[in-house]
Amino acid sequence: MQLPTIPKKLPTFTAFNRLPKKHKITAAGAVAAAAVVLTVTGLEATAGAGSATAASNPAGFSVSTGTQVKDLNAQTGLASQKSIRDAAQKKTDQANAAKKAEAAKQADAAKKKADAEAAKKKAAADAADRAKQKSAANRSTKRAPVAAPKKAAAATPVKAAAKSYSNNLDGWIKQSLDILHSKGIPASYNGIHKNIIRESSGNPKAINNWDINARNGIPSKGLLQVIDPTFKTYHVSGTSWDIYDPVANITAACNYAADRYGSMDNVNSAY
Repeated sequence: MQLPTIPKKLPTFTAFNRLPKKHKITAAGAVAAAAVVLTVTGLEATAGAGSATAASNPAGFSVSTGTQVKDLNAQTGLASQKSIRDAAQKKTDQANAAKKAEAAKQADAAKKKADAEAAKKKAAADAADRAKQKSAANRSTKRAPVAAPKKAAAATPVKAAAKSYSNNLDGWIKQSLDILHSKGIPASYNGIHKNIIRESSGNPKAINNWDINARNGIPSKGLLQVIDPTFKTYHVSGTSWDIYDPVANITAACNYAADRYGSMDNVNSAY
């Protein structure tokens, strides 16, 4: 750097005030130049001393930057390396924690499986022990020999006693009902009884000699006042062919009423 030439003798303040304006400007410039020279000279001297100090002491003062001389790059590098180490350590810790949790999970599953197997084996052993005890108890029980069963004597068939009925209106109706029901012909005790009382008053020999049937030569006969053609047509097998027979008369009349009215129960007047 080339510095301006400094005059050897600068004017005093009083002399400076006496100078014309043009000379004042020149003098002021010279003073300023001198100040610059002094400043630069002092800084260079200081810088030399500072450089020497910096050479022996890394913490010396830098004249060119005004800050302490420190290895900032080194510090930055150390901080970066520390961050990398911290991140790696955190990742390692997380991996170790995950491995530890997985190991604990597997250990718990293995324990449960082992417990289940042990319980299963114990149950099987208990069952075998019970079976063994039961078998021993059965062997220790003395059993009497079982005698062969005696051959039963051949049963002699017994003929069912024939059902008996009283020889009156009640017995005739009941016997007729048994025959009717065996043939599948519908009728009831009350239905038969009410029609007998209306038709003949319970007289098995009753005969009608005055109605149209009588005038036609086929009078109504018996308990339910049946004409001969109807009796012959609706006669029920297993009963007498005598129209005055009480049971034969009732069954033939009920067979006719079932065919024409559905049942003697539905008959409530002359039919």
